[in-house]
Amino acid sequence: MTQLTNLIKDNVAILCIALAVVLIVMLGLLIYFILQFNKLKKKHEAFLTGKDGNNLEEVILRRFKEIDTLKVQAKTNKDGIAAINEEMLSVYKKVGIVKYDAFNEMGGKLSFALAMLDKSNNGYLINAMHSREGCYTYIKEIVKGESYITLCDEERKALTEAINCDGSVIE
Repeated sequence: MTQLTNLIKDNVAILCIALAVVLIVMLGLLIYFILQFNKLKKKHEAFLTGKDGNNLEEVILRRFKEIDTLKVQAKTNKDGIAAINEEMLSVYKKVGIVKYDAFNEMGGKLSFALAMLDKSNNGYLINAMHSREGCYTYIKEIVKGESYITLCDEERKALTEAINCDGSVIE
C-alpha cells in the first residue's frame, strides 16, 4: 500500500493530466448525448402531436375506421365480381358467321347464317336469306350445340365455327 501511495505522490502531475483528459472526454460525450437526446425528443413530440394538433390515439382510431370502410368496400366489390362472373356464363360470347349467296342470282353474298352461343353452347342461330323479292329471316334455337330443326350447310358451318370459338375478345 505504501508503494502505491509513493507512486501517486511522485506522479501527481501526470495523474491530474490523465484525470483532466478523462473528464474532458466524458464532458464531450455528455454534450453529444444531450444533443442526441434533444433531437430524439423533438422527433417524438412531432410524432405525437402531428401538424394539426391531433394526438396519436386519434390518428390511429381514424386509420382503423378507414380500414373498416375498406373492408366493407372490398366485400361489396367481391360480391359484385361474383355476380358478374355468374352472369357471364349466360352471355353470348361464342359467335360464328357464314356469308353466302342464297339463290345464286345476286352478287355480294348478302345472305348470312349467324350462330350466337353461351359458354354451354346454348343460344340461337339466325339465317337471313336475301333474294330479289325480299329478305327472309329464320331463327333456330341451339341447345348444347344441337338444333332440333334441320340445318342447311351454311348454318352448320356457322354453328361449328361458334362451337369451336373460345369466346375470347380479339384485339
